[in-house]
Amino acid sequence: MEKQQDAQKSARSIKRFRIIAWLEGISFLAILFISMPLKHFFEEPWLNKQLGMAHGLLFVLYVVLAIELKTILQWSMKKTAIALGASVVPFGTFFINEKWIHKQ
Repeated sequence: MEKQQDAQKSARSIKRFRIIAWLEGISFLAILFISMPLKHFFEEPWLNKQLGMAHGLLFVLYVVLAIELKTILQWSMKKTAIALGASVVPFGTFFINEKWIHKQ
């Protein structure tokens, strides 16, 4: 019974991480390719402020959930560091989602 509960908890954590990783990756790309050009080339900073706030929240959630998955999936420090580093590389969270999390 306890193993089944642990498996359900792991599945929920993985699902949360996949969703947040996807959203964090999209928000990062939106900042890089939409709001930053608007801010610097057209002097329209309003979208950058809005996306920046959302991205900051998603980034923090991504880090917290990555650390949670480290304990649940027993990731090594190297794998955890790569997952955390992927959040600052364009398309990195999509890679982690496909390469490591999708297989779970």
